[in-house]
Order: sequence, then structure tokens, then C-alpha cells
Amino acid sequence: MRFSTFTLLAQACAFLSPTLANPTPEPLEFVNEFGALEAIPPPEEGSLARRTPQTGGDAACKNAPNTRACWSTGFSIATDFDAKSPSTGRDVYYDLEITNRTDMAPDGFNRIVMAINGQYPGPTLYAEWGDRMIINVKNSLEHNGTSIHWHGLRQLNTCQHDGVNGVTECPIAPGQTKQYIIRCTQHGTSWYHSHYSAQYGDGIVGAIVINGPATSNYDSDLGTLTFTDWFYKTAFATNVIALHSTRGPPTPDTGLINGTMKRDDGGGAYHVTKVTKGKRFRLRLINTGIDNHFHISIDQHNFTVITSDFVPIKPYVTKSVSLQIGQRADIIIKADQAIGNYWLRADVGTDCGRNLMETKILSIIRYDGAPSSNPTQAVSEITKSTGCYDETVRPYVNNTVPSSEFNAVRQNIELDFNQTTTASGGALVQWLIDGSDMRVDWSYPTLGQVLDSNNTYADKQNVIEIVQKPNQWTFWVIQTKQGDFVNLPHPIHLHGHDFYVMGSGEMGTWNGEVSQLKFDNPPRRDTATLPRGGWLIIGFPADNPGMWLMHCHIPWHVGAGLSMQFLERKDEVKAALGNLGDYEKTCDGWRQYWNKPGRLYEMDDSGL
Repeated sequence: MRFSTFTLLAQACAFLSPTLANPTPEPLEFVNEFGALEAIPPPEEGSLARRTPQTGGDAACKNAPNTRACWSTGFSIATDFDAKSPSTGRDVYYDLEITNRTDMAPDGFNRIVMAINGQYPGPTLYAEWGDRMIINVKNSLEHNGTSIHWHGLRQLNTCQHDGVNGVTECPIAPGQTKQYIIRCTQHGTSWYHSHYSAQYGDGIVGAIVINGPATSNYDSDLGTLTFTDWFYKTAFATNVIALHSTRGPPTPDTGLINGTMKRDDGGGAYHVTKVTKGKRFRLRLINTGIDNHFHISIDQHNFTVITSDFVPIKPYVTKSVSLQIGQRADIIIKADQAIGNYWLRADVGTDCGRNLMETKILSIIRYDGAPSSNPTQAVSEITKSTGCYDETVRPYVNNTVPSSEFNAVRQNIELDFNQTTTASGGALVQWLIDGSDMRVDWSYPTLGQVLDSNNTYADKQNVIEIVQKPNQWTFWVIQTKQGDFVNLPHPIHLHGHDFYVMGSGEMGTWNGEVSQLKFDNPPRRDTATLPRGGWLIIGFPADNPGMWLMHCHIPWHVGAGLSMQFLERKDEVKAALGNLGDYEKTCDGWRQYWNKPGRLYEMDDSGL
């Protein structure tokens, strides 16, 4: 691993305050008044970021506690980052090494963990809007490949860095290193994770913070809180059970907040977030889970929600926010209660998954001056939700989806559950799209087939070609097959884009009435819930040539085939991608590893 000097580390990870040339900030719809102080947390201990500090700017409008709408000349919270984004000319470097650890006990129970730079969750990656991140990932696992996907980051014209083994790259072989390059055209909060089978459930996850403007003011940024369900068996072992079970996957043993939790027997520890009375704080919430939907609340506190995934939204006040797997919500909490300790609760949406600790997944909000003790409030004052639904949000930047194009360029796909048998007579679970459970070829990714001008794809690659013309939209009607005896909500995640959610419904089919869909500034995000037994309709401009994955974000479901890939603007892919970086080197290393006799593991699921 490479380290820079302390000075460069501080410059790399501290959030700076870029400015706007216009002394009058863009008008905002503030929910209420926010106080003033300095922003931005100190750099993380051991961060590997290296960068050049920003200079210059208009002192009349800095991104500061009372002017979070501001950013830099020509860019503010009113900027649609799909239309334009800044280019700072700065590179932020990270070195990540993935290893097995046998001495980790996130909640006091020891189990094997796949760690990043020796820690779980992995290091938070910090950048600013318009920076470029250059990330070197070394695979030091002994018997596993890996790949790292940068969830929600568009990778505009850089599909080769999306990090999906079998789709955009070969896995990184043990002992090999791959470099990913990401231009930060968006701002906000996200996460990175392995896309190699169920691997991220064993620990290969970390948060991403791209600092930028905001739709409400706040004093300080407290960084990220990650929420996940956690199994005492490894994710690979659990995935095998899920694939061959007639009763569904195992129930998670517990949940973790920022990688820690306290067990009933006293093991482990609660995560503590410290606040100062009278101040307002930004918290970045991320569901990095495997099979659990969470409802996040803080005892005796309201909070203001300001983002939906990467998308700035019109802020609203609530007592609880719903987070599907893969989703993020940035909130602002005002520390306006008596000095003390308060539970932050992550209640499980039990309509779509259970957890043995489903009412006990907790962390502590601790006011300065409060004792180092647990909160005493036994039960939340709000009614616990069991649902698995998306928040109803309005993007801050208004956009209208072209309804006139809907019928001409829409795709209809059907999701289906199937249970069959293996050659040996055992049960085998399949999740199908248009009758096919997807399986990738780790050694010959579909992007490689495109680059080789190979226009024939195996049926189980689930490839659909879309939109070959510039300035055209594509729409997807995603429908659950009616009559299935298993009906579950699915968190649908799209790579290469965020999308507009124009409608959805539970237990039934869309009636075909276009007039009932929302085209005027509909919710926009990169992960949305397909309701139980129902339908979901999304749309987005097809402006990103490449091979992109769309899938359910529950590892057991994507492992059983619930994914598809679409080839976007095929004739432009080679020119758009340009320099392929170490694509061929990674594939050569992988094939040498995979083709050696005596390898320990086979690909026993979709590979994703």
C-alpha cells in the first residue's frame, strides 16, 4: 500500500468549500432555518487519498453552513448533473487490498470476513464533484476472484470501469491488481462492493462520499452510516443453501450499523455518533444489506431528508425513512433535545424479510456532555413499519419525461420464480427474466464480445439491444408473472444510469393506461422497489454507450439468475470507451488462474 504525507492526506479527505461566481445563491425551498458553523469532518484515519487542494473561488458565495446551495462558478444545487458537471482537473488516488481475516467479530461473534485494507466496512472513499478517482484494487484472496462495482456512479463513456465480472471485465485473479477510473459527474453518497457472486455479503463493501451542494443547510457533516443484515455463516455458504432450499433462504442472525452491533449476550458494541446540542448535522445513510429492508428513525428526533440515492430532492421532514437494499438517503438532524443518549433504530421491513434481531438493530446518538451509557428508552414513540416501499420524493431539479416516446421505445420484461431439480435430484431455485436465469462467462465478458464485434449472445446472457440513436429515451415495463406462488418485492438496480420512476403497483399487472403514469418530475434514483407480485415502470435517456447490468440487489436472487444486461448504442461503444486500461491484462491474468487444474471452487450460481 502507498501512503502520502499527512499534509496531502488532510487535503485529500477534508471537504473543501468551492464557490459560486454569482453572489446570490440559487433559490431553495428550505423546510426550516438552519444554523451556522463550519462544515466537513476531518480525514479518516489511514485514508489513502492523495490530491491537490482546490484554490480560488468567489468569497461572496462559498459552500458554507448557510449557503449549501453554492458550489463553484456555473455550478450549484440547481445544476442537473446529467446535463453538465464540473471538471476540477484533480485526481484522487486510493489503494485497496482485499484479504481474508479470521479474527473479526463485528458483533462479538467471530467469523471469516473478507476485509478491505484490513477493515470492515472498507475505507470510505472521498472526492469532490468533478474530481477523478483512480483506484487500484489488489486481490489478495487465496481462492477467489473479485471485482468492485461503484454503485450508482454513471461511468459515462467508461463502461469498462463499471466493475461487473462477466459483463464489463474478467474477475481480478488472486494476486493481481486492477485499476479503476471514475469521473465524479454526480455528487452525494453511495457505496462500492464486490460483484463476484455473493461475495459482498462477506465484507467487501465500503462507502463513497462525493461532496457537493445540498438542498438544505447544515453545520457539520458526520459522514456515513451503513446498515446491513449479517449472517454467522459465510455469504457463499448461505447462498448455496438459498439456491437449493424449498423453504427460502436462511434468516439473518443480526444486523450491523457501520460494521458493529451488540449481541444479547453482551458481545460486540453499539456504534456511537456524537452531536452538539443546538447544531444541525448531515448523516449519510446507506443500506448495504443482503436481504433486509430498513426503516431508520431516531428516538425523539425529526430529521430532514435531502437526497434520494445520488439525486438531490426537495427536502421534507419525517420521523422515519425507508431504505431498500442499495438505496441511500442523506438526512439532516437538529440536535434540539435534552443532552443525553438516544437510540437510532434500524427496524426491518418484515413484509419482505426477517432478522433474528429485527427490533434490536441499534446505534447511539450521543450529545456532547452526555454520559457514556446506553439510552434508556425501551420502545420507539413511532409505530414500526413492516412495509418494503420506496420513499415518495420530488427531485429538486425539475425534469419532464417525454411521454410521446413511451410506446415507441418501451421494453416489456417479465420476472418469474421457478423451482426445478438438479441432475442429482436436489432442489434448484431459479429467478427468471423472460424465462431465462442469467449466467455470465467470467472468462469472456459480454463487453469483450462487443469489442470483438461478436453479435451472437448465449440465451442465458440475457442481452437486450436498445436504442441506437442519439437523444432518445428508453422505457422499461417490469412485470411480475402472475400466478407465481412466491411473490416478493425486489430492489431493482440499474448500472450506467439513474432512472425516473413513472409508476408501480402491487399484486397485479399494469393496466396499460399511459395517462396514469407520472411524466412531470417523477422520482429519480438508481435503485427502486418492484412491489410484491406487481409492476414497475422506469425510463431514462439512452446516452451512455456500453453493456450495462440491471438486476435485483438481493444476492440470493441475482445469484439465482434475476438479472439482465442491455447493450446501449452498440455502434458507438468502441469509440466511446477509448482506452480500455488494463482490460486485457485483467482477463489474461484471470484465464491463467481459472484454467489451471485443481482450482478449489467452481462457479455455482450466476456469477454475479
